[in-house]
Amino acid sequence: MRKGLFITVEGGEGAGKTTMLKRMEAWLENEGYPAIVTREPGGIRIAEQIRAIVLDRENVAMDARTEALLYAAARRQHLAEKVLPALEAGKIVLCDRFVDSSLAYQGYARGLGIDEVWQINRFAIQDAIPDLTLYFDLEPELGLKRIMENASREINRLDLEAIDFHRRVREGYRLLAERYPERIFTIAADQPPEDVFRNVQEVITAIISRRP
Repeated sequence: MRKGLFITVEGGEGAGKTTMLKRMEAWLENEGYPAIVTREPGGIRIAEQIRAIVLDRENVAMDARTEALLYAAARRQHLAEKVLPALEAGKIVLCDRFVDSSLAYQGYARGLGIDEVWQINRFAIQDAIPDLTLYFDLEPELGLKRIMENASREINRLDLEAIDFHRRVREGYRLLAERYPERIFTIAADQPPEDVFRNVQEVITAIISRRP
């Protein structure tokens, strides 16, 4: 059986990733491609337990290196238990966040260093690099406004960071997009949802068509 396709979705808070992932899954299934949606940190029991710790609004004393290590630990377990088996089964894995989140949030925004955080995660993921990463680019002010207006969306510890932190996250993502242009595709997330999804479909269709 042909190996599956690993697609990750990245972006700042309120960029609309969750909504688009659901649409992506339904569209791919309708096109005959078996797909699953998962998330980081989380996706499986152990990683969800780590998620509860790292995003707890009361854990304001958490050290930046501790945060980076917890994300890497959750990522490893999720990868080993859910992502890799799904890829081996020939499925398209749609993952809400992956290693680029750690590079942008902890590496750049927290000031730990992109290369330093990459080394932590290199150990965790080994050679499991996404086939495609969709980066939803959005002004932080608009993203946080969306969050506050969405009563059903959880407000976590990262949402409560100062606006300068979220601006640095965006800068970090943009640096990563420049560093890995062959993998990371930037999509303007301030467009109407239909236009955003059309962009998503175009990029994914192109990637699928190039598969052997």
